[in-house]
Amino acid sequence: MRLADEQGLDLVKIAAQATPPVCKIMDYGKYKFEMLKKQKEARKNQKVVELKEIWLSMTIDIGDLNVKARQAQKFLSGGNKIKVSIRMRGRQNAHSSLGVDVMNKFIELVGPSAQVEKKPMFEGRSILMILAPSKSN
Repeated sequence: MRLADEQGLDLVKIAAQATPPVCKIMDYGKYKFEMLKKQKEARKNQKVVELKEIWLSMTIDIGDLNVKARQAQKFLSGGNKIKVSIRMRGRQNAHSSLGVDVMNKFIELVGPSAQVEKKPMFEGRSILMILAPSKSN
């Protein structure tokens, strides 16, 4: 403690459980400031991935499907994930395999820019699928 006082610095315990306790002489205020600066820099550099949603229907035509696929490719190139969903109404529930076919066709149209993170699966009256940007992008 006397050495720290002479140098105008702080005595900081590094390992209190060790025998004898390990201490270090440092400027604690400067240390805290540098740690806050590093944390702020790390937060600034991290990328937030959003989950965008695209709605399809079981009776969608190929032209509309192409438009949705282009929109999905824009989202994927921006680094976002996509939740693709189809809501089935009335008698469409009896022919749910057609909805899965629409999803598979959508995957083909989006192509190599996406990888399937969660395959098309049924949740109540809807079919959901999650696409993520491919690793090569």
